[in-house]
Amino acid sequence: MKRKLIYLFLAAVCALAVPFAAASCSKDNGKVVRINEVTRSVFYAPMYLADALGYFEDEGFEIELTTGGGADATMAAVLSDGADIGFCGPEAAIYVEIGGSTDQPMVFGQLTKRDGSFLVGRNPEPDFDWKNLEGKEILAGRPGGVPFMTFEYVMKNHGVNAKLNSDVAFNMMTSAFLGGKADYCTVFEPTASEIQAQKQGYIVASVGEESGEIPYTCFIAKQSYMDKHGDKIEGLLRSVTKAIKYINETDVGTVANLLTGYFADTSVESIKTSLESYKKIDAWVTNMAMKQEAFNRLQDVIELAGELDRRVDFNAVVTTETAQKVYNEVYA
Repeated sequence: MKRKLIYLFLAAVCALAVPFAAASCSKDNGKVVRINEVTRSVFYAPMYLADALGYFEDEGFEIELTTGGGADATMAAVLSDGADIGFCGPEAAIYVEIGGSTDQPMVFGQLTKRDGSFLVGRNPEPDFDWKNLEGKEILAGRPGGVPFMTFEYVMKNHGVNAKLNSDVAFNMMTSAFLGGKADYCTVFEPTASEIQAQKQGYIVASVGEESGEIPYTCFIAKQSYMDKHGDKIEGLLRSVTKAIKYINETDVGTVANLLTGYFADTSVESIKTSLESYKKIDAWVTNMAMKQEAFNRLQDVIELAGELDRRVDFNAVVTTETAQKVYNEVYA
């Protein structure tokens, strides 16, 4: 990885760590697992569904969700003990390992296996072709982040020369686009469908469908937390694995109704449409144990983006034993 990017990432994490550390004193009676998610999206439906169905409660704890607004912010929360578990792209753990850590954050479960964003343009394009992006400006995320690098990977595969604007913070991209910035924006559901319903933009393509499988969003915790709270790690994996199974076996209307509490300003129909979109692109894993070949492909993508000057050993940042055990139990 370029040294500059490592330092920028770690500097951002350090800068963000102070407010997260200050917030870490929230009530904890031993039955709360604090999860900082990178963003709020139907893309992560199984996690919310596990909560709605009482699966976490069955394991003896409840979850406290906060939203980081970027993998750097989520990792800052984990490193500063502002959160017990981070839910973000696995690249964050790779960057910390390369930068050096005395308490390495470990990926212990993978939820999504492809990019969950949809490309939104200003006009309908029923016959969209990726060549349409030649010379256009696209809001695509933060340099070094999996969303940005995956989109860049798609552009390179199509031989398209577009301007990928990385000046806008991840959690501000949609509002910037709606304010007139850029020609296209990558947007997660349910926001993408909401924008289209309001005729403020139009979904023209699925980034994940085009890029293929890649480990995209994972659960990450410091080794010290995992050593002390192995029961909660296993309980979370069991809960989410059961929720993935449920979502794959249940009609989207039923699931959408269960998720309304997590998307207060979103209609049930929009949540339903979002679920259909993610089921169509086969967004979720079945077995939350990350595969080494998937991890290697992720590093291929980072390397292609010019952001990796040494590859990281799989076992240095990923553990799969508990996730595999849980999968074997749930699907026995």
